[in-house]
Amino acid sequence: MARIKGAMMTRKRRKKTLKLAKGYWGSKSKHFKMAKQQVMKSGNYAFVGRKAKKRDFRRLWIARINAACRAQGTNYSTFMNGLKKAGIDLNRKMLSEMAINDSASFAKLVETAKTAK
Repeated sequence: MARIKGAMMTRKRRKKTLKLAKGYWGSKSKHFKMAKQQVMKSGNYAFVGRKAKKRDFRRLWIARINAACRAQGTNYSTFMNGLKKAGIDLNRKMLSEMAINDSASFAKLVETAKTAK
């Protein structure tokens, strides 16, 4: 019986990896062995980046809320504590958007948070 070799699938796998490595500098985009290593490393960077993106945005939203709160005469932690005591459940992304685009309603939220006990 004839032996079946994996030429077609091997070529397909290598072409896929080289396509993912397109645009990399030098041999990393030309040679399969180096391209494979760099594609794996790039995948790890992408994975870490997706996790870091969430942290970065949360940090940005908190900084924006804090700046808007300080303009109203309070700070971030007392504002968030007052919102929690008042039973207002808004996430930081929406609070940040309100602070930027709708300062009047954000000022009302700050007053509500100040009076909450």
